[in-house]
Amino acid sequence: MLQPILHQLNSKYIVLASTSPRRKMLMEQIGLKCKIIPSNFEENLRKEDFKTPLDYVTETARQKTLEVVNRLYSEKSSRPDLIIGADTVVTLDGEIFEKPKSRDHAISVLSRLSGSTHNVITSVVLVTPETGDPPFKITQFSTNTEVWMGELSQRMIESYVDTQEPMDKAGGYGIQALGSTLISGIKGDYFNVIGFPLHPFAKELCKLFPDTSA
Repeated sequence: MLQPILHQLNSKYIVLASTSPRRKMLMEQIGLKCKIIPSNFEENLRKEDFKTPLDYVTETARQKTLEVVNRLYSEKSSRPDLIIGADTVVTLDGEIFEKPKSRDHAISVLSRLSGSTHNVITSVVLVTPETGDPPFKITQFSTNTEVWMGELSQRMIESYVDTQEPMDKAGGYGIQALGSTLISGIKGDYFNVIGFPLHPFAKELCKLFPDTSA
């Protein structure tokens, strides 16, 4: 989808406001060149202040991205043509699961998800320069994927957690690696479960940077 505009995109200054190695990998996979500038936003929004997990992840993604936007726009150097930010959560029955804080927390989260159908929600924020006040435009969208996790024994969960794979992943598992053996099925965007929905992202880029050679 991006092939007609990929050369155009790669001539621009694009920032990925994320430390996620999965998001970096996915950008490289589709051939998009980005400079990594992590957000310094402290992810301390109170979940109870939001009506739904979608509201929570939407605001978290926005604040994470705006921290980078405000920092870069206050500098005298050239402003990025595009800043990409995102946040992902796993949710079950209205409860939000982010990255585990400890081994015991990871075991607890996976025990909760075992044998259940949960949702993975990613909110993506795209920021482009604009004349006016503020001097930028925000485009934001979210993607939801249903995920079925198999029934896991305590030994299975503890052995998986001891690989350390769950510790930097929302919901405590990685569908693209060892955690793939935990998942019995999904409905929706696979790449969203990894941490970044590529198809809707590409659709938005085609709107923001239309093919001028057509």
